[in-house]
Amino acid sequence: MPEQWRYRGQNIDSEQVAQLREFIAAHPESSRWKLSRQLCEALGWKQPNGALRDVVCRGLLLMLERAGQIELPPVRRIIRGQRRNARPRPEAVWIDTTPIQVRFVELGPVELEQVRRTADEELFNSLMEHHHYLGYEQPVGEHLKYLVWAQGRPVACLAWSSAPRHLGARDRFIGWNKEARQRNIHLIAYNTRFLILPWVKVPHLASHILGRMAAMLSADWQRMYAHPIHLLETFVDPSRFQGTCYRAANWIVVGSTTGRGKDDPTHRPNRPVKQVLALPLARQFRRLLHALSILEAQDLKAHPPSE
Repeated sequence: MPEQWRYRGQNIDSEQVAQLREFIAAHPESSRWKLSRQLCEALGWKQPNGALRDVVCRGLLLMLERAGQIELPPVRRIIRGQRRNARPRPEAVWIDTTPIQVRFVELGPVELEQVRRTADEELFNSLMEHHHYLGYEQPVGEHLKYLVWAQGRPVACLAWSSAPRHLGARDRFIGWNKEARQRNIHLIAYNTRFLILPWVKVPHLASHILGRMAAMLSADWQRMYAHPIHLLETFVDPSRFQGTCYRAANWIVVGSTTGRGKDDPTHRPNRPVKQVLALPLARQFRRLLHALSILEAQDLKAHPPSE
């Protein structure tokens, strides 16, 4: 059996590595950045919205280079902020911090705005960096950012991203197998941050926002990434929060984390154990998350398994 490497759940065998070597040799003038884009174009590696998967491709190429299997072009320049610990932090943005302490019915209209790739994204990043206890973290992969406005001022922020690949409590709640998870994990969105700004004290505002998000997130995801969302999930640290607003918005506690990070070799808890909460967006969410892709369904119909 040929030697294999594994990257993001996919196996890469020695024959594919040899093909990568040939491709690199055929493009001697390309930089690493250009090479990954050329490779994505040649292999049709694209996201559902048509964008190239060049970041994933570069990660694969770097892994194979570190394993001594390929030789990439030399680094031509260091991009400022490319490494996470070197990335400039969002600067503080001046806003009105006059306290808003009213009953919900006195607050007035509440508007939710998706701000990724808009002029207000800088404001979102700044508010998360300076007012959320975890600070701002640049998401990787599919993600959306929301600002919540009331009385002409921002009152809250929410961040959503791709779901973690391995989450035991969630996977048992869905009841899917490894193949279904790998196929449909992109149909789950993970609420990574939820911030009510500290000078805003409005009862029931948080659960109202979560309810509004559940009604609009899938359509926004469809517009940005060309696929819907069928399940929402988040973590709640019980040492800090009770998760009351999530429960009030019909989220369900489906279990707890193990207290271990991904790829942890010790199999021992090394971080706080958190509750895992989920919110189905469709009545048939389990069937949708188990479903085969169109191509797989067509192939199964054409070649049914023998009994």
